[in-house]
Amino acid sequence: MRGDQIYVMRPLAGLDSLYQHHGIDCGDGTVIHYYKPGEAEISRTSYETFAQGKPVYTKHYTTSYVPDVVIERAESRLGERRYILLTNNCEHFATWCKVGQSECIQLAGLDVGLLKQFDRGFVEHEAQGNPVAAMEQFRLALGNLAIAHSDIQTQITQAQKERDTWQRAAQLALKQGKEPLARAALERRYPFKRKVEDLQQQMLELVALQQSIERDRQLLKQSTIA
Repeated sequence: MRGDQIYVMRPLAGLDSLYQHHGIDCGDGTVIHYYKPGEAEISRTSYETFAQGKPVYTKHYTTSYVPDVVIERAESRLGERRYILLTNNCEHFATWCKVGQSECIQLAGLDVGLLKQFDRGFVEHEAQGNPVAAMEQFRLALGNLAIAHSDIQTQITQAQKERDTWQRAAQLALKQGKEPLARAALERRYPFKRKVEDLQQQMLELVALQQSIERDRQLLKQSTIA
């Protein structure tokens, strides 16, 4: 329906149904999404081009913008060429259009093992075809990971500040003999504590992925020299 955030499952490097490709249904047989015939660009394509013969699903929200606003937001970014896998991908775009938050649930639980499997398959596939293009893709991937690393570090710092602020508030309330306020402050602190732990785990996984990609890049580089 018009204004829906829709998605299809897409394969990657021979792995079926590896990721969701998101877009905004314009309700007139077209979809606005990050389209990649060459360089990824936010484009309006036919519904068939978006689906590529696969089932199309709708992502549902409890609250979201009305359809006209969703379409207006999507159209405002037509022609954009700022695709970054980990911080500005198709799901980030579609979610921003629908609810105003640039989020990607697919990356929230980063599966490093699966990405490493993709990484190895990518090396084997590209090395047999166009090693020069493969090296450029590795360069872009490492650049995207560096941006994601910086973004996660910023989030960790912010969450740590919030956690520590509520910790100090609890300590102050205890000194003043206000135990209910102290308990309330500790309850407010807990989500930020968990967020810091989750983000730190994501950071560890991100570093492991960076190291894996860098190793495979070096292997490809050596194979092109040999």
